[in-house]
Amino acid sequence: MNLRIRGGQKNEIPVGEGQSILSALKAADIYLTASCGGKGACGKCRVKLLDGPADITGFTKLTREERNSGIVLACRTFPKGDVSIEIPETSRIAVGEKIALSRAENLLGLVSAMGRQIDPAVKTVRLQLVPPAIGDNSSDLERLKGALQAAGQKIAVLYFPHDFLTGMGKVLREAGWNVEFHYLIIEKDGLTIGKDGAAGSAVAIYPQSGPKAGRYGVAVDIGTTTVVVYLVDLADGKLIDAGSTYNSQIRYGDDVITRIVHATERGGLKDLRQCVLEDINGLIDAISQRRKLDTKTVEMAVISGNTTMSHLFWGLDPASIREEPYVPGVSYFPFWRGADSGLSMNACGALYTMPCMASYVGGDIVSGVLASGMTRKKEIALFMDIGTNGEVAVGNDEWLITAACSAGPCFEGSGIRHGMRATEGAIESVRITPDMEIETGVIGNNGAALPRGICGSGMIDAVSEMFLRGIIDRKGGFNLYLAERDAHGALAKKLRAGEDGAEFVLASGPAGQIIALTQADIENILRAKAAIYAGISALVKEVGLSMADIEKVYIAGGFGNYLNVERAIMLGMLPDIPREKFVFLGNTSITGAYLGLVSEGLRREAEEIASRMTYMELSVSPGFMNEYMSALFLPHTDSTQFPTVEKLLKGIEG
Repeated sequence: MNLRIRGGQKNEIPVGEGQSILSALKAADIYLTASCGGKGACGKCRVKLLDGPADITGFTKLTREERNSGIVLACRTFPKGDVSIEIPETSRIAVGEKIALSRAENLLGLVSAMGRQIDPAVKTVRLQLVPPAIGDNSSDLERLKGALQAAGQKIAVLYFPHDFLTGMGKVLREAGWNVEFHYLIIEKDGLTIGKDGAAGSAVAIYPQSGPKAGRYGVAVDIGTTTVVVYLVDLADGKLIDAGSTYNSQIRYGDDVITRIVHATERGGLKDLRQCVLEDINGLIDAISQRRKLDTKTVEMAVISGNTTMSHLFWGLDPASIREEPYVPGVSYFPFWRGADSGLSMNACGALYTMPCMASYVGGDIVSGVLASGMTRKKEIALFMDIGTNGEVAVGNDEWLITAACSAGPCFEGSGIRHGMRATEGAIESVRITPDMEIETGVIGNNGAALPRGICGSGMIDAVSEMFLRGIIDRKGGFNLYLAERDAHGALAKKLRAGEDGAEFVLASGPAGQIIALTQADIENILRAKAAIYAGISALVKEVGLSMADIEKVYIAGGFGNYLNVERAIMLGMLPDIPREKFVFLGNTSITGAYLGLVSEGLRREAEEIASRMTYMELSVSPGFMNEYMSALFLPHTDSTQFPTVEKLLKGIEG
């Protein structure tokens, strides 16, 4: 029997007798979200059964509409012959996706370039304990403490969790009293897993003989739209594997505000926490299975996310985040044990959460600033994280000011009719020729296959190109008169009346689906770009600078790797400054989490960065709204702020 997968890189895989679709996919290194382990309890491993015979035993987690449309649970569906399926993007877990050796080397090189060595909080020491005898009846724990002192380990206070002690005696005897001891030493106030001062905690104990005990950590980026996990070898800092998936909290809202409302006004805090916990555990479990590792060898984790995501992960009430004066419940999170988190990791291990300095400037921005290195240099730099929201920071090695722009999630695909995130099948670049022919670039297939939607970079390209060709005016309105004049030409075929008014057709998708941008889509994009530019402008003016004073622009975020700077400047989203000043950094939230995981020095540097941040609340800034209203035009109402764009437009008009 064979399982055919529509639209997948592996089009056909074998299925054994009595094997579920979930099991067959996993054997072929295709992973679905299945946080219940394939028991039909979580209802997340949804696939669409297109044709073929199969026994289906679980429907309780599916709606009637889903069942009628052919949706089944992969773990509860057992093929009885050749079957064909389609895997929704939201069901997929991407494990080992495009992890090149160069990426791992870049991370290690970054640590070295920052003048640090691999020095994680979890340490190891080999110990020779004195075996017990009739004349020496000291307890096992006292013998372990004595061996630590004899080995010269200067630990002021060491905490021994209950989970550690339950298996300690057996390991000591099986190891012949020669063990490898893993422990945690962290110098930080508020340490809850240890005691006062320079505290520590026992994590694990293994025999010295036999296979070498692993010591792993996970860096986690909890984004509003996606979740990313890195598995790292703490012994040498090497990136072992990685995975990503959608943040399942999306079902309760696209943005942080709607999720806060669900948590606080609808009693959904527990649901939101469980969603993201299952997402992370699904990634850790899938990676561990792929690498044949016991999750108990994961001894440390670092969480990076915006303030709301961090609070929801820990089950902390986020109500005050959206209420004036906009103060988070926690800024500096204590270290908590693995057992407190619910993560698939060593119960005695430690979890660190990157500090969140304001309601809308969180650990992801602290991570990004750390990864950029901007606080180590004299030059004045601008850091931008363009994702579901827009956060910016301006500063250097002496000062740092930050703000959050309410850009909304449109650049992640939400609120745009054919919008999607920057994944395979998304239109990521658009060019409109003078004779109105449209050329598109599609992620993952170089245009060889039909696109499924359009992502943020494609939206920016499309709108700027439409503006350049006169298809839309400075307010973003369609030039219908131009289309009427070209009634039988190429433009008339593209600019047409749709179900919800005028729309511009970009491409044809699967099954003849039209991918277009509507007037409402363009208005959403202009509002988002205006919020970002206005936030940058307000922040720069607050410290008495101008755009010309910015010496470097670091761009992070989900679609940064696909962003065309020239088109983003034409749109009026980025400042019109020399293009060589722009640097793309990718997902700096996960990079910062990795740095904090492998280096205690860099973790403390992140805390220092957070303590230096001055937060500017744009919602009460008298100048921000004026900046925003001015930025709603293409590229801006003040053409002197975009001299290269105006020069280009005059050249075309001439």
